[in-house]
Amino acid sequence: MQKNDLLEYCKLRKFEIYKVYEDIFSGAKESRPNLNKLMDDARKRKFDIILVWRFDRFARSTKHLLMALEEFQHLSIDFISYQENIDTSTPLGKAMFSIISALSELERNTIRERVTKGIENAKRKGKILGRPKIINDNSVLELRKKGLSYRAIARQLNASLGSVQRSLKLF
Repeated sequence: MQKNDLLEYCKLRKFEIYKVYEDIFSGAKESRPNLNKLMDDARKRKFDIILVWRFDRFARSTKHLLMALEEFQHLSIDFISYQENIDTSTPLGKAMFSIISALSELERNTIRERVTKGIENAKRKGKILGRPKIINDNSVLELRKKGLSYRAIARQLNASLGSVQRSLKLF
């Protein structure tokens, strides 16, 4: 039914069909064989318009949909959703896309702000963030000479395995 409606729509609008991309997999997956082919062909600019039955047939997550729409806009590819009647080739469709993009940017900025505040709060509480420091004293070398493994040294010094390995490179 969906395919027939889309083919009829193409016929009425006199669209030349480059290819029909159909996946049997769930739209909840961001990586699907034919979706991947569609995105690859879009990047190669093999077509000017993408027509979908509904947004949720293309992508089930808002993030995935918005990322794809932004990429299509960058590639100058129009996006049409048959059921939602959104067509980025029209002024109203472009306006709708701008609103959707603005909301997406707001969401990204809100998340960034929350993460920044969370990091500040963790630092205020004494949480040490970032890569573990290199152990500059001879304790790592002494323990290694006693035959302890890197992991055993890390456990004993309450350090990461990588910190122990980096420390030993200094000697």
